[in-house]
Amino acid sequence: MTHVFITGIAGMIGYHTAIKLKEQGYSVEGIDNFNDYYDVELKNTRSKLLSDKQISVRDIDICSSGEYYEHIQAADVVLHLAAYANPRHAMDEPQLYIDTNITGTQKLLEICEGLNIPVVYASSSCVMHGQSLPWTEHDTPGHQNNPYGWSKRVNECQFIYSKIARTIGLRFFTVYGPYGRPDMALFKFTDAIVNGTPLTLYNYGDMKRDFTYVDDIVQGIELVIKQILESDEPLNEIYNIGYGEQVQLMDFVEEIEKNLGRKGTYDKVPPHPADMPATWSDTSKLQKLGYKPTTPISEGVEKFVTWYKEYYNVN
Repeated sequence: MTHVFITGIAGMIGYHTAIKLKEQGYSVEGIDNFNDYYDVELKNTRSKLLSDKQISVRDIDICSSGEYYEHIQAADVVLHLAAYANPRHAMDEPQLYIDTNITGTQKLLEICEGLNIPVVYASSSCVMHGQSLPWTEHDTPGHQNNPYGWSKRVNECQFIYSKIARTIGLRFFTVYGPYGRPDMALFKFTDAIVNGTPLTLYNYGDMKRDFTYVDDIVQGIELVIKQILESDEPLNEIYNIGYGEQVQLMDFVEEIEKNLGRKGTYDKVPPHPADMPATWSDTSKLQKLGYKPTTPISEGVEKFVTWYKEYYNVN
């Protein structure tokens, strides 16, 4: 049985991926440091649900490599998702992003080099800041405009030039869905509308995003795990993983309002320095592996709002 070791397993993407891989017959375990960047109860809930599926979750930080070395040895592939996220927050506490995203990744990388374990790792669309849209993997990344973005670009360099024979990086585009992070737009906007507080809309609401539902992300992760496990040759790839369409931020907000059955109030403010006005993924490279996202925002937002109402007991 193929054994997958996931860092950041109690995060949103880690949780959904672990569940799906388990259903597909993989053996799955992982680590998470359960930091309090956002309400840790959400991570605890995910962890409990994973444990109910007989998926082992250990409270270990990736910087503490000695604590998980023995557990990672059995892995056929590592899925490295552990990281501090959120470009805006990175502007306030950049050291967290250096310590976890860069130093923590280096400690994990050195273990995988020594054991020659292939790694699928999370990058971000942020690394393509400043490129012409739609963004492809073939353009040379420019200068990222926030510590999160450049920490993920460093991750790409770490793995591209590592001694690990097979690595694949995934540049995620605005992932959303049930059990998502409370600092993400969908969650924040839903909270604001439910609580009757104004929605803060940067760049006066004039932004476009390539919103990607978490099940589509998991589909892509499954495909690249299969690719990396089946490869007999050295492999070093990076893939965009998004829905492949641009959505106006206000259209996204309207979907939330429609599913909640109430209107929000808006506080439109100038652009945030860590933001990009628009993102848009060219996923043609990943499509060659069979990737085909199937969840438009009309369906994805509905699924999230249904979960939100149940989880927070909202009428």
